[in-house]
Amino acid sequence: MTEQHPTVKCLIWDLDNTLWRGTLLEDDDVEIPAAIREVIVDLDSRGILQSIASRNDHDHAWERLEKLGLDEYFVLPQIGWGAKSASVRTIAEELNFALPTVAFIDDQPAERAEVEFHHPEVRCYAADEAVSLPTRPEFTPAVVTSDARRRRQMYQAGIRRESERTEHVGTDEEFLRSLSLELNILRAGDEEISRVEELTLRTSQMNATGVHYSDQALRSLIADEQHEVLVASLTDRFGPHGAIGVILLDRRPDAWHIKLLATSCRVVSFGVGAALLRWITDEAARAGQTLTAAFRRTERNRMMEVAYRFAGFHEATDDAAQPNPAEDRVQALRLRPTRQDPPPHLKVVAPRLFSATRDLTPWVSSTQ
Repeated sequence: MTEQHPTVKCLIWDLDNTLWRGTLLEDDDVEIPAAIREVIVDLDSRGILQSIASRNDHDHAWERLEKLGLDEYFVLPQIGWGAKSASVRTIAEELNFALPTVAFIDDQPAERAEVEFHHPEVRCYAADEAVSLPTRPEFTPAVVTSDARRRRQMYQAGIRRESERTEHVGTDEEFLRSLSLELNILRAGDEEISRVEELTLRTSQMNATGVHYSDQALRSLIADEQHEVLVASLTDRFGPHGAIGVILLDRRPDAWHIKLLATSCRVVSFGVGAALLRWITDEAARAGQTLTAAFRRTERNRMMEVAYRFAGFHEATDDAAQPNPAEDRVQALRLRPTRQDPPPHLKVVAPRLFSATRDLTPWVSSTQ
């Protein structure tokens, strides 16, 4: 395996003589070897999702997985009589994963060949390689964040959430209110640094500048009392969305300056970007501070520009508001803040900005 291959995000298991010993249709008492169970749990703890592509009766196979206590570990299982390549494609598409980040394991060479023929980007492994998978570099993420450790639960919650959204009768606002959304904003610490760095690197559609901040740069800002490095996470009644936003704020002599605001595209429909801007604006108004913000227009971040404009930011013309000249093509936006009402569809829990206290304060709409 060459180093250029990306880390595996999802491993798809065959069942008979791969995940378990034996063929279910011939022997109802198939068992999972202890070593295979350890592999499943280990990969799950690393944030690697796992699914199933198996030729079997769905209800019979799923019942067996439940009795073995392993059903919870698999997302979007494809158990039926279709081609394994079609199952692999369905899983990748529904997870929105690129095929080079997907792996498939099966005891039958013909099944592996069928998947490889249709999806040459998918990495295929023989069943006797299963125990060695956790030792391989492609199954070893460089960093395992707290979000990674609960990635499966987050995807499973997302599947349930989207199913209910599809079945919901009523307005989008009514559905959002029904979710019991809670946005938590924390000052970043050691546990959050990796996720913050990842958000600055991977988020493009809802990233105000597109600037990537390294681990070292973020730690430097955290140590500087003139900066706030904040990470936002979202939960609802289905479960966690994980860390979905980052804010880098600079306390300048004449204004609070938003160096970076980035949110995950996964939560655009929940109005998180607008909620973060309303909270920052309210905090600045409380403190009697002007707000400025850096913004670099790209082909992909039009939604972030709309969020800033809708919040009342306009292009600044004075030199004091301008960003660092080294930040090519970065505009300076300005806002004279006024007190804001919280969004009616979510609860915000956050610290007081540039305050010595570490306490969190709920910012909740009176209409909730």
